[in-house]
Amino acid sequence: MFYTREPDNALRFGDVLKGYPSTTPRIEEPILIGNYPEYTIDVALPKFTVVMDPSCEIREQAICLTPLVEVSIRFFDNPYFAEDLTRINREMDPKQSLSPFAWSQLSPEEQQTRLNEGRKYALLNLFIYEKHDHFPPYQLKRKGQEEISTNYYMIDLRNTYKICCKEIISPEKSPLKSKVLQLSSETRAELTNKLLKYYERIHLEDEALED
Repeated sequence: MFYTREPDNALRFGDVLKGYPSTTPRIEEPILIGNYPEYTIDVALPKFTVVMDPSCEIREQAICLTPLVEVSIRFFDNPYFAEDLTRINREMDPKQSLSPFAWSQLSPEEQQTRLNEGRKYALLNLFIYEKHDHFPPYQLKRKGQEEISTNYYMIDLRNTYKICCKEIISPEKSPLKSKVLQLSSETRAELTNKLLKYYERIHLEDEALED
């Protein structure tokens, strides 16, 4: 079960919310003393956002969110993904991470290298949210291909941002009318594991520098 049937009366990590804007600053170069580069701030109101804070950090009129966005049509090129896009959330065999055509384009040496690595995550920065009646369907189309209708959505772990809201006091004392869906404990664990693996790369990069 991807979502709970009866959500808690509190905000939880991974919850789907509505009613919160997102912002993305865009700069030409770092803003330093003595230079005045142009910059813009993109403001949008996503249909849905996802809570990225653990419950204990939802306090002091602030919360970290990430937009819930449409998936890529490229995912459907891979039959393993097309059957169930939430497979992207879990570790998989190397051949499952690519379409049969893409796998065939790898050299035998590269194929063997990947097979030797064993099961791992593909698309490490992405987490797919299961289809639900609350999610409006949308159309995906690529030139020369049949149109696909879906209501899978996803988050990109690179797109987390902080927003301040006077009504957010604690997980229980928050605008719960904005809560749409709550992940099951199993799904929340999957999101936690993928998030940990995403940030684990920093540790691996440090180890590489020390070698």
